[in-house]
Amino acid sequence: MKIIFLTMSTLTEVDTHGIYSDLMRKFRDEGHQLTIVSPLERKNGKPTSIVNKERVKYLNVRTLNLTKTNVVEKGIGQILVEGQFKRAIRKFANHVKYDIILYTTPPITLMGVVKYLKKENPDAVSYLLLKDIFPQNAVDIGMFGENSIFYKYFRRKEQALYRLSDFIGCMSPANVEFVLKHNHEIEESRVEVAPNSIELSNPDCKDSTDDVQRRKEEVRKKYGLPIDNPVFIYGGNLGKPQGIPFLVKCLDANKNRKDCHFLVVGSGTEQHLIQTWYDTQNPTNVTVMKALPKADYDVLVQSCEVGLIFLDHRFTIPNFPSRLLSYLEYQMPIICATDPNCDMGPMAEVNGFGYWCESNSVDAFTKCIDKILSSNIKEMGKKGYRFLCENYRVENTYDAIMKHVKS
Repeated sequence: MKIIFLTMSTLTEVDTHGIYSDLMRKFRDEGHQLTIVSPLERKNGKPTSIVNKERVKYLNVRTLNLTKTNVVEKGIGQILVEGQFKRAIRKFANHVKYDIILYTTPPITLMGVVKYLKKENPDAVSYLLLKDIFPQNAVDIGMFGENSIFYKYFRRKEQALYRLSDFIGCMSPANVEFVLKHNHEIEESRVEVAPNSIELSNPDCKDSTDDVQRRKEEVRKKYGLPIDNPVFIYGGNLGKPQGIPFLVKCLDANKNRKDCHFLVVGSGTEQHLIQTWYDTQNPTNVTVMKALPKADYDVLVQSCEVGLIFLDHRFTIPNFPSRLLSYLEYQMPIICATDPNCDMGPMAEVNGFGYWCESNSVDAFTKCIDKILSSNIKEMGKKGYRFLCENYRVENTYDAIMKHVKS
């Protein structure tokens, strides 16, 4: 089958490890003809072009800078993307008749591109991989109000994108429930779970036999981390959605502990809050690091015992951070400090691979630390890995999509 995939994540290679590259590689390896359309920011200094590589066509669309830039350029860039993608597809990829139109959020500004592709390919199945319920998430964390012109504009775009989508794949059952509850015009049969998923390095789900302890000690020495104490790692974006002020409070409340070490690795708009606290307090059981290249980060994660997930308590939408997958892949239990609408934490507790608290109680977070330190961390990690194998393998998402187009 011929598939076109629209994403706002720069994707120029599928032979890497990640939720989008793994899924696209699965489609390629199953024999499908794949065209991937993604942005090429102007800071790269390259024009729009199409590249054929390893049986995949990559349509790299020149855009304004959409990341690590000022809010004005980012905002204008998001508005212009729709037209830039359409022009690029007309020029480089319009001769193909597609069987599947696959696309992700954020952002919903790809609505016009999907509409154009649906018109050109009336028999194609359009499938939305819903990763971000926008604009409600922006309202939740105070970026703008429900009565603002911004909300009304983006809400219309969101509803139009849902109407254009034959099927909507959500990250979790709570996501499905939210979409149906707040969009009564959508038929229940069109919304389903198509989770964040990865290709496992150990596809048979067997325990690793590597010399874990030796590698752990080497990595910890490299980064100046303690050898003997369990290390709790928070890795990823440090932005407003993650509720970084609460994370700082939790670190501050536990900065004198002798029984564990906390590691924060990442970057984002709120990173300065952690860095300022760290520089002022100089805690001995906390390490703060800037974001690392993915390969280095993956090695570092494997040297830690417990993964941390934080989300702002104001969220009314059920987020499902993809960093969960790397924690589970490396057989690490988790602690989730989230809003009450997120189903990740309760899911972890029910299945025995983590603990959950609401992200408005430092005492509750500290109790989660105490509970996991008194638990069998290794056994909890194995339970998480088994849960990953059963629910978040790339085959799960691939099958969810393909069942709608198989004859």
